[in-house]
Amino acid sequence: MTKPALIGIDWGTTRFRAYLIDEAGAVMDRVSSDDGIMAVKPGGFPAVLAIRCGMWLARHPDIPVLMAGMVGSRNGWVEAPYRACPASSSDLSQAMMPIDIGNGRIAYIVPGLSTRDEAGAPDVLRGEETLALGAELHDGVVILPGTHSKWIRIEKGLMKGFSTFMTGEFYATLLGHTILSALRKEPDHPTGFEKGLRAAERGGGLTHQAFAARTAVLLGDMTGEEVAPFLSGLLIGAEIENACALYPNTSTITLIAEGVIAENYKTALKAKGLTCNVKTPETAFIKGLLQLTPKG
Repeated sequence: MTKPALIGIDWGTTRFRAYLIDEAGAVMDRVSSDDGIMAVKPGGFPAVLAIRCGMWLARHPDIPVLMAGMVGSRNGWVEAPYRACPASSSDLSQAMMPIDIGNGRIAYIVPGLSTRDEAGAPDVLRGEETLALGAELHDGVVILPGTHSKWIRIEKGLMKGFSTFMTGEFYATLLGHTILSALRKEPDHPTGFEKGLRAAERGGGLTHQAFAARTAVLLGDMTGEEVAPFLSGLLIGAEIENACALYPNTSTITLIAEGVIAENYKTALKAKGLTCNVKTPETAFIKGLLQLTPKG
């Protein structure tokens, strides 16, 4: 029988996910809850950990405990300072923040990453660094879609830099807080997504093409059921268009996503003549943590 070798915790803004991982990297047990950092009261992090993982901690007192995500932000348990790019798995492992989780036991929080583009503009991420390691790329780009999508550039196994796109947040804002929300009808019809991808290639910029969702419905070129998929296609298409300009000649792409969002990005990348390998977030997270786990 395999033995537990690691307790890995993905502690984000809205969700808490923990995994009991064996020596071969397989998940032996998992827990998930809505105890994201925004739901934890000041000083309440130890109690949440005890409630969700107390049985594992008691049964396996000698295995490492690694935490990644917003738990290491200034609003989390303790702030783990960003590690500047370029960074390797070894660099991140050495920069992990030790923290006493009770009973004299030490856990480690994975730091986020910071970078600056050629113009000096800063960018940061937290949590995605572990997923990117789990992509196991030597050279290429890792795409992590979400509220704030990340494109991470990998060169010779080093995370050299990255760019953030507020794709998911813009989508929610346009649908929930602009005039376009009144035009949307459900159920969504997928033909709108292809129309959005085509709109992203037209001139005039993102804000101009977003307004086209309104005029297209008013003039009968698009139905209300196509509005939400149209905006999704427009925003994802614009993200890929701009990211490819930042990272030209990228031939190896790993997409870390699942479900509808994975299919949408695959479709949008294919429209640009690009293909990708796909890994689920859970698989990438665990593979990334295993690279960071202290040896011995």
